[in-house]
Amino acid sequence: MARQLPPQTPSDDAPKGDPWHAFGYVVSGVALYGLAGWALDRWLGTTFLVAIGILVGAGFGIYMTYARFNKASQ
Repeated sequence: MARQLPPQTPSDDAPKGDPWHAFGYVVSGVALYGLAGWALDRWLGTTFLVAIGILVGAGFGIYMTYARFNKASQ
């Protein structure tokens, strides 16, 4: 009969989150807010809101990544 071993605890040097989640948050933030900025540019007849939307989306994506990874490490 095989002896059952207790589950091993992960070591401290193992990553605490999935890097694809971080990539997904940043890309989806850029895409969503960039699209919103593009739509507002078309509606208002301006040319700068798409750039602002991309920057805001990247900022929100980085913030969401930080919040998720900070929560996972606690």
